[in-house]
Amino acid sequence: MQATHAIRQLVEKALYIKQLTPDIENEINYELTRLGYISDTDYEALELLMDEMDAGRVQLVSSRR
Repeated sequence: MQATHAIRQLVEKALYIKQLTPDIENEINYELTRLGYISDTDYEALELLMDEMDAGRVQLVSSRR
């Protein structure tokens, strides 16, 4: 995954499958930690993901199966 697009691609994946899985969440957190900052476009992508979750269109999936 290209570093500059990793967070946006992960958000796109979550929006596409309509689920925020533990793997996607962990990868987003890893990228944020690795980069040490968040770009405006990544912030907007994460804001969109949170809005979609608040609206119930994206579900948070627990790690328990």
